[in-house]
Amino acid sequence: MTAVAVSAAVMVPAPRPSVDDADAVAVLPVLFVPEASQWLSSAAGRIALDGYSWMQAVHWVAGSGLYRPRRHRSHGPRSFGPTTVRVAQELAQLLPCRPGIEYLVRRTGLSERSVEYHLGMLREAGLLAWIVKGTRVSGGPAQASEFARMIPVEFDVALGIRTVQRDEDAPAYTRAASGIAEAGRELMAKLAKKASRKVRKPRSKTSSKASSKASVKGARKGAEQGVGTVVSDEVRCTPMQVGTSASSTAGDTSFPPESKLASGVSKSPTPKKSKAKASGHRKMNVVGRRFQLARELTQELDWLRGCSVARIAWVARNVADAGWTVTDVRGWLHLRGEAARVRRGSGLLAALLAGAETILDTPQKRADAIEQWRGAQEAARRHRIQQVRARSERYEGDWDAPTSRAVRNEVEAAFAQVREAANGGRRQNLGDIADDQALALEPSEQELAELRTAAAGELMRGETTLIRSLDPERSLRIFGERLVRRADQLEDGSRSSLMTYRHR
Repeated sequence: MTAVAVSAAVMVPAPRPSVDDADAVAVLPVLFVPEASQWLSSAAGRIALDGYSWMQAVHWVAGSGLYRPRRHRSHGPRSFGPTTVRVAQELAQLLPCRPGIEYLVRRTGLSERSVEYHLGMLREAGLLAWIVKGTRVSGGPAQASEFARMIPVEFDVALGIRTVQRDEDAPAYTRAASGIAEAGRELMAKLAKKASRKVRKPRSKTSSKASSKASVKGARKGAEQGVGTVVSDEVRCTPMQVGTSASSTAGDTSFPPESKLASGVSKSPTPKKSKAKASGHRKMNVVGRRFQLARELTQELDWLRGCSVARIAWVARNVADAGWTVTDVRGWLHLRGEAARVRRGSGLLAALLAGAETILDTPQKRADAIEQWRGAQEAARRHRIQQVRARSERYEGDWDAPTSRAVRNEVEAAFAQVREAANGGRRQNLGDIADDQALALEPSEQELAELRTAAAGELMRGETTLIRSLDPERSLRIFGERLVRRADQLEDGSRSSLMTYRHR
């Protein structure tokens, strides 16, 4: 035994029961890092080069049983146990080690307060050191802390690990391991076996019932003792592979009976995929049909837009269970009658679908309702076509003369004056005659309304003939300021090359 190993044996107290198994070594009595020394710049340990070697140090601390957080605080966990090792496993996989509290909560299933407790224990044990401490700024995103995975000095002393500082100008925490004492090799091998397997949350009783009796006993025993279980439950039977089980599995190998080998055909151990999953289609259950019908209804009916699909699925559950489609619902709503004004779509749908599955209880009745709905849709479409055709004919056809005799006389005189002016005739005299006739035949209110309607129709077609046929004062008195101003705008626009007027 070397001098380093002898000194380590003197400093190490009597071993205590391990958290993982009874063969782990105990740590030195003093293994606590105060808060002021939990930064990388003031840390006494060295940085772990990889997560595997760091997990060896974590299992060494966990196996000692001497580090109890209740010595230094009055709240939190009582010991450095399997839960702390599970948190450390998540940290060992991060590069850089910059975990968020929400990430660790999601990965481990612990509460936020528990994650903070175990991170504090790793820092107090000298396994973590702050590089950057996270902050929370009001109104901004929270910044995660960045840690350095550290190996305590006590670990190197207890196992006889020799370290060397390759760069004299570098900090002390950058020193690397250069060798190990002979007495610490056996313990290092045990720690390597623990670091290679994954500690996970103990199984519940319901999940353990599905496994065999042997695996149930092993899971319960591991849960009671806090022993980490292997990630994969497969039994390795090849000696060349490195297994995680301490016992040999050669005696557990079983062979099939001769009756199974008589035909020379053995079943494949790999499970066959079902035809439904292989084709990409899966049979929809009752809840799935309800949600499918609800989604189609919110897309087809305008007054259901924005409604919750889950609420519509609950409202239409009876018709969905009866095998109705969205077309069947549309046919029933046509027979039932839809409201013109809808305040709450789900409530109206519940009232309209009340008793629908009992009235249209056969596919033939639903088909008849669909035919009636489609016939009404076709009739409404034809009616809209006729309305559009009549509107287009009214706008694009010839101008209709006013029904009032006085207005017709005034319009005819205006047109005659325009024709005479175009032919170079007596425009001024005809204008005077037209003025005399207009004064003699003063139109009534109804006639003025009809004349303004006719002028408005011309303006819609881009024409200003009726308004410009009279002098500006009389046009302003008869047609009003709005129509005259609109006529002026049309004439100004007609002289621009950027505007074009045509009939609709």
